[in-house]
Amino acid sequence: MAHSEAATKYRRPRRGSHDDKATKPRRFLIDVEETQKLILEQEDTDGDFQITVNDVGPKVITLGTADSAGFNKYDIRGTYMLSNLLQELSLAQDYGRKYVVLDEARLNENPVDRLSRMIRHHFWDGLTRRIDAEGLEMIANDPKNRSKNTAPRIYIPFGEKEILEYYKHVSLQKPHLKLEVEQLPEIITPKYVQSINGKPGILALAMTKFVDEEGHEALKGVPFVVPGGRFNEMYGWDSYFESLGLLVDGRLELAKGMVDNFVYEIQHYGKILNANRSYYLTRTQPPFLTDMMLKVYDRLPFSLEIENKQWLAVALTAAIKEYLTVWMSQSRYDPESGLSRYFSEGVGMPPETEPTHFDHVIKPYADAKGLSIEEYSRMYNEGELTEPELDTYFKHDRAVRESGHDTTYRLDNCAADIATVDLNSLLYKYEMDIAETIQGIFGDSFETPFFAWHETLTASSGEDPPTTMHHTSAEWFERARIRQARINKYCWNEERGMYFDYDTRLKTIGTYESVTTFYTMWAGCADREKAEKMMTCALPLFEVKGGLVSGTEASRGLITLSRPNRQWDFPFGWAPHQIISWIAFEKYGFKEETKRCCYRWLYTITKSFVDFNGVVPEKFDVVNMTHKVEVEYGNVGVDFKFIPREGFGWMNASYQVGLGYMDRQLRRALGAVMEPSKVFRCEDVCAGISNNESIVVQPPDTTTRLVRPRSLRKA
Repeated sequence: MAHSEAATKYRRPRRGSHDDKATKPRRFLIDVEETQKLILEQEDTDGDFQITVNDVGPKVITLGTADSAGFNKYDIRGTYMLSNLLQELSLAQDYGRKYVVLDEARLNENPVDRLSRMIRHHFWDGLTRRIDAEGLEMIANDPKNRSKNTAPRIYIPFGEKEILEYYKHVSLQKPHLKLEVEQLPEIITPKYVQSINGKPGILALAMTKFVDEEGHEALKGVPFVVPGGRFNEMYGWDSYFESLGLLVDGRLELAKGMVDNFVYEIQHYGKILNANRSYYLTRTQPPFLTDMMLKVYDRLPFSLEIENKQWLAVALTAAIKEYLTVWMSQSRYDPESGLSRYFSEGVGMPPETEPTHFDHVIKPYADAKGLSIEEYSRMYNEGELTEPELDTYFKHDRAVRESGHDTTYRLDNCAADIATVDLNSLLYKYEMDIAETIQGIFGDSFETPFFAWHETLTASSGEDPPTTMHHTSAEWFERARIRQARINKYCWNEERGMYFDYDTRLKTIGTYESVTTFYTMWAGCADREKAEKMMTCALPLFEVKGGLVSGTEASRGLITLSRPNRQWDFPFGWAPHQIISWIAFEKYGFKEETKRCCYRWLYTITKSFVDFNGVVPEKFDVVNMTHKVEVEYGNVGVDFKFIPREGFGWMNASYQVGLGYMDRQLRRALGAVMEPSKVFRCEDVCAGISNNESIVVQPPDTTTRLVRPRSLRKA
């Protein structure tokens, strides 16, 4: 039956009044299959297997109560209750139920409680993966693989003989997987990575030993969380924000495992990877390991202090290696400014993109040689023809992807030259974290293997390098002091009252207004005067109805058919920027601004959750208040039937973290999906007046925060 006909068949006048309140909570006896069919025929008028505000059905269904064996009937009304009913029926089907008894309270559950509960008890589990015999089938699936060779494949690091033998055994024991097991060479070059683009695969991660049911020692993968959707692997900076949400929800071991996997990547692949797929082997992502490992360490049980300190020593060694060999080495380190930048080695075009993603770039060159785009792309990737302009373009394109901000006009065709304020703030945080950890936990003395980096390479006298390095807090505090001075020298604009990126090639400060200016406050790099100036000058540029927008409309520039929207520009808002900014504001004592900006973002998530069948997407248009975005890559986390199973990694985390900033009254307002303009006194919401006052009486701030205390635990 057509949806329009179904809607007409079942339509009846909507009532303005409500049924009499029951003397006790209602419980409904429901035929699962029949009721689901009725909902879809009557209410799902756009045929997307969801009940949303866009559907035009009568938005009412009658259910019989369990106490009366279905005789007494009551109406279930509205988008939210009907979508919850559809979700609960889907869960009942998962358990093979023909009939189910549902409490009315579950159907009209406070949306804040419902979403937080789903994240805690369902979404994290839906996003958890392991790379081993049990988890391979799920993790090997790669929606981004557009090569002709789609067989599942795993690459094992050089020297990992035990793990190599393990996966060879798995391939024999599970022939239906058709698993191909490959070992990587000791030295991984960009040319080698390009050579295996035609047979992409998952990269092995950390494994632990355990005793199986038969008493034999065996291996199992260390679990981790993936972002969701087509991103079915462990990502770099996503994992940091996901770990914050996991820690809020008490999933300490899972967060600890993600640190362990990062350490494994640094030890065996030389860096924290963009993600653990073969085509990401030359690319990293924004560095957050030190803060991540310390947040986990601070929550480990005191009864295991010796083991905890040993664990932290391994993670700290990996972080120092990453800092020196990745961020303080060519070509990511600019010795003239003393700042770092994103730079991903690589050959050819990034293979993980959609087939037509670069067509507009390739077309002029293909036309000039009388070739099709497909043929020109093949010849360029295989080195049969050269084009320096394209080499430069893809150098910057890879750097944008390494930055995590792919893509944005802020870094368009210049990313490899830009010392971004966010990256250098993160590295300042590394330097301070390493210094404080050496000082407070390791007795101001810490030894690591020798790691070659820019200064050691340029000062080389031809002699064999030492085998170890000795680190003190003074050395790392000095690194932080120097970087802070250089950030202030090259990135601070006194007149504009905010930080900008620095172009190391042109030797000029940038002009693109980015919300990443607040990274300096998150890292503790900005002094009090600069922080106050940013709150006065910068915050009004980025605070909009739905939270903090990535950049300003003026910086983004005019949008046309030939110059389309980019997803990390205006009008889009992202979870990482929100979380970073909340922690930044609170660190400097701007509690009112913290709560206001946090409420805006949580309101955006909650309203979308209520109006669109529980959706939790990758990103939002925070200006126009929608997850239905027309931009490159679309939106992840929106394509599901009946019920969301995963949400999206860092969006889930932002909700759980954000709720920690909500007092009881703000949480109540959020549960009522009350617009920010009604919660906070705002003469001009869009202008983001920074001295707005809340109409909610704020109690003393006693909620648990994720900002690590200054006083580190001592040995």
